[in-house]
Amino acid sequence: MSSETSELTFRPAGPADVPALVALVESAYRGDSSRAGWTTEADLLEGQRTDVEGVTAVIDAPGSRLLLAERDGELLACCQLEHRGERAYFGMFSVRPGQQGGGVGRRVLAEAERVAGAEWGVRELEMTVIEQRAELIAWYERRGYRRTGEFSPFPYGDERFGVPLRPDLRFEKLIKAL
Repeated sequence: MSSETSELTFRPAGPADVPALVALVESAYRGDSSRAGWTTEADLLEGQRTDVEGVTAVIDAPGSRLLLAERDGELLACCQLEHRGERAYFGMFSVRPGQQGGGVGRRVLAEAERVAGAEWGVRELEMTVIEQRAELIAWYERRGYRRTGEFSPFPYGDERFGVPLRPDLRFEKLIKAL
């Protein structure tokens, strides 16, 4: 396809990007549209994944960057980077469901690692992944991330992060040396 031969471009998100970003994140993780890709959380969580306030807060936070990946002006993916001293946090990673499995996510992750290491000078990139997402954790492991065995609870009762469909959700921290 000619669209896949066009180069991905990266840029920081701004306030005008918020509505498209909310739609992208929701489409990648929630509801039936998310099932077109492989990163869906629809079997684990219902409700929202993010909202206008959450995305705006990431864009406005000091030491934070919401990175967009576009091809020919079309938003295909995004990720959050947050500078945390010698580490950076990687989150809100979303790839349009129809684009998943074609290398877009690998390229976004590589760009996030480049920004964190080259621009911020951090030594490690960390993230948290829902422990039950074995296929996703394995994808990160193939890209050099290691499971730490450090867990944090899922925010049950805070519907800003979704409505859990099971009682045992928790996050595991993954880290990669840059």
